Amino acid sequence: MATEAAPMDEKAKRMRDLLSSFYTPDPSISTPTSSISTSFDNINGPSFDADQYMDLMIKKSNLDVLLQRHVQMAAEIKNLDTDLQMLVYENYNKFISATDTIKRMKSNIFGMEGNMDQLLHKIMSVQSRSDGVNTSLFEKREHIEKLHRTRNLLRKVQFIYDLPARLQKCIKSEAYGDAVRFYTGAMPILKVYGDTSFKDCRRASEEAIETIIKNLQTKLFSDSESIQARAEAAVLLKQLDVPVDSLKDKLLEKLEQSLDGLQINPEEASKLAEHNVSSKDEESNNQGPAKIHEDAVRGFSEAMRAYREIFPDSEERLFKLARSLTATHFENMELYIRKRVSAADFLGIFRIIWEDVVLMDEVLPEAALSDLSAEAAQVTLKQFVARTFSHLQQDISETLLKFDINQKEVVDGEVLKVVLEASGKAVLQGTTDIFQEFRQLLDENTGIFVKMNDLLIGWIQKGFQDFFRSLESHFLVLSGKTSSSNETEGLVEGKSSEKIHAGLILVLAQLSVVIEQKVIPRIAEEITASFSGGNSQEFIPGELCRVFHAASEKLLQHYIDTRTQKISNVLRKRFKTPNWVKHKEPREVHMYVDMLLQQLEEVGKEVKQILPQGTFRKHKRSDSNGSNTTTSSRSTTLHSDKMARSNSQRARSQLFETHLAKLFKQKVEIFTKVEFTQESVVTTTVKLCLKSLQEYVRLQTFNRSGFQQIQLDIQFLKAPLKETVEDEAAIDFLLDEVIVAASERCLDVTPLEPPILDKLIQAKLAKSKEHNNNNNNNNKTTVSS
Repeated sequence: MATEAAPMDEKAKRMRDLLSSFYTPDPSISTPTSSISTSFDNINGPSFDADQYMDLMIKKSNLDVLLQRHVQMAAEIKNLDTDLQMLVYENYNKFISATDTIKRMKSNIFGMEGNMDQLLHKIMSVQSRSDGVNTSLFEKREHIEKLHRTRNLLRKVQFIYDLPARLQKCIKSEAYGDAVRFYTGAMPILKVYGDTSFKDCRRASEEAIETIIKNLQTKLFSDSESIQARAEAAVLLKQLDVPVDSLKDKLLEKLEQSLDGLQINPEEASKLAEHNVSSKDEESNNQGPAKIHEDAVRGFSEAMRAYREIFPDSEERLFKLARSLTATHFENMELYIRKRVSAADFLGIFRIIWEDVVLMDEVLPEAALSDLSAEAAQVTLKQFVARTFSHLQQDISETLLKFDINQKEVVDGEVLKVVLEASGKAVLQGTTDIFQEFRQLLDENTGIFVKMNDLLIGWIQKGFQDFFRSLESHFLVLSGKTSSSNETEGLVEGKSSEKIHAGLILVLAQLSVVIEQKVIPRIAEEITASFSGGNSQEFIPGELCRVFHAASEKLLQHYIDTRTQKISNVLRKRFKTPNWVKHKEPREVHMYVDMLLQQLEEVGKEVKQILPQGTFRKHKRSDSNGSNTTTSSRSTTLHSDKMARSNSQRARSQLFETHLAKLFKQKVEIFTKVEFTQESVVTTTVKLCLKSLQEYVRLQTFNRSGFQQIQLDIQFLKAPLKETVEDEAAIDFLLDEVIVAASERCLDVTPLEPPILDKLIQAKLAKSKEHNNNNNNNNKTTVSS
C-alpha cells in the first residue's frame, strides 16, 4: 500500500503545479511544491536542465534502468496529456455556463431603471403629503401636550394634598409597604416645596411616618412575627433612612434561631411521609404539613434575600446559615432511613429537601448549595440502597428464626417444611419488592436523580452482589458453622453451636440451593432487562452461584456432622460407662441400639421434609481403590459359620483366618460425595455413626460376654439399617468391621450360637412391637379426647 501511495502523491503534486502554471498570471510566482527542491533530479522544477539530467542518468544508471525510466516517462507524458485535455474540456464547459449566466442577467435587468424611477417618484409624493399633515397639526399637538403636562402636575399636587390621609389609611390597615412607597414617591416634591405651599401636608405626613417607623420597629423585634415579616420591616426601615446596621447581629441571631423550626427531624419526616401517603389521591393539599414547611422555608429564603440587601457585609454569615440548614436536612435524612423506609416515602422527603435547596439557591447562588446537596444526596442515596438490602436480610433472618423449632415438632409435624417455604418466599418476594423500590428511584425525574442514574444503577448491582455474599455468611453464622460477634449476639441471640437445631442447618442448606438455582438467575435477568447503564461488572451471578453452591455443600455436611456428633455422644457414653472386662452375659439388645435407631429415624423424618427423594439404588461390592476404601474381613456367610464354633481354639483359629482374609477380600467404597437427596444424607449419616462405633470399640477391652453383647447389638442393627440406606454393601462392611474390632480387642472370642442369637433378637422385636402399639393407642386416645 505504501508503494502505491507514493506515485499517487507525486501525480497529485504535478497536477497542482500544472494548474498553478496555467492560472498564475505572473510566471515568477511559484507554488510551495515547486520551491521545495532545486536539484537537477526535480524534473518539474523551474531550474531543470534536460542535458545535465541525461548526463547524470547515463553516468549513474545501466541500460535496464534507462529503459525502465524511459517506459515510466512515456506513461507519465501520456497521463499528462490526458489530464491536460480533461482540464481544457472542464474549463470550456465552465466558460460556456458563465456566458449563459451573463446573458440571462442582462435580459432580467432590462427595464429595471424605469421601475426605479417610478418608485422614487411615489416616495417623494408620500413624503410631501406627510410634511403637509405635520404642518397642519403642529399647533394642535403642542396644545395637547401642554394640557397633558398640566394634568400630570395637578395629579401630583392632588397626591401631595391627599398624602396624610393615605398614610393614615395604611396605618389602620397595616399596609406599611404601600405607606413607605407613597412617602418616598412624594419626597422629591416635599423637599423642594415643603416649606412653602405644602408645609401643612409635609408636617402631617412626617407625623404619620413617625408612627409607621415605631410600628415597624415594634414588629422587627416581636417574636410572634414571622421571619419574613421582620425582614420586610427591616427593608422598609432602611428605605425610610432609619439606621438598622446596629441591629444586624440581633436580627441575624434571630434568623439563626429560626433554623430549629425548619429542620426535618426523623419524627417530622415520618409525619410528612404519612401525610403524603394519605393525601396521594387528593387534588389539592394547601394546608398539609408539606405546604406549611414550604411556606416556612420560602419565608426564610425571603428573609435572607432582604438581609442580604440590608446588610451587604453579612453574606458569609447568610451562606453559613443556608449551608447549615442543608447539611442538617441530609443528616436528619440519614437518621430517618435507619429504620425501614419505603422508596415512596424516601422520595417524598427527598423532594421536600430538594425544593428547600432550590428556594435557598435562588436567593444565594454564590453559596453553592446545589453542589453541597449533590454530594450529600449521593451519600444518602447510597446508604438508602445499602439499608434496603440490610432490612431484606433481617426479614429473611427473622423468618428463619421466628419458628420455635423443637424436637417434637420436627418429628411429629412438618415445621421444617413450613420454615423452608416461608424463608424461600421471603427471599423471592423480598428481592422482587426491592426491585420495584429501586425502579421508583430510577424513574424519579428530579434533576439530581437524573444525574445520579448511572451511579444508582452501579450501587444497586453492587448492593445485590454484597447482599448475597452477606447472606451466605449469615447462613453460616446461623448454622453455627462460623461465628460473628455482631450477628450471633444480635440475630441468633447468642446461641451456641450445640443449641442450634440441626433441622435449621438442613433448611439453610436447601435454601442455599434455592437461591443458587432460582433467585440469582432471576435477579441476573432482571438486571439485564432493567438496567441499561452502570457498571455491568458489579453484579457477577456466576461467582454468586459458585458461592452458594459451596455454602449448600458446607451446610449439608455440617448438618450430617451435627447429627453424627449427637449420636457419637450416645455411643461414647455407652462404651465408656461399663467395665467391659467384667461384663455379664447378654440377656437382651442394649437400649443404646434403640437410641441410635431413634436418632436415625429423626434424621430420616427431617430430610423427608426438606430434601427430594433420589433414585434409590442398592450398592454392591466393587473393586474400587482410594483413600476412603478399606478391606472387608470376610463375607457374612463365612463369618456366621465361624461364629457358630464353641471352643476357644477354633475361635482363635477363626481370628487368624480373619486377618488372613483381609489380604484377599474385595474392596468396598465407603464414603462417597453427599448428594441433596434423602437417601444420600441418611446413608452418609449411618456410615459415619458406624465408623464412630468401630472406633469406640477399638478403645475398649472385652471379655467373652462383652464380645457377645456387641455381637447381639450389631446383628440386631443389620435389618433396620439396610432398610433405610441405599448402600447395603458399605453397611455390611462397616458392621463386619465392628465385629472384627471387638474380636481383636476380646480376651476370649466365643461368639453366641445362632439359635440363642435369633431368640434374643426375636424377643427384642416383640418387645419393640408391643411398645409401638402402646404408643399408637396413647396417641389415638389423646386425639379423641
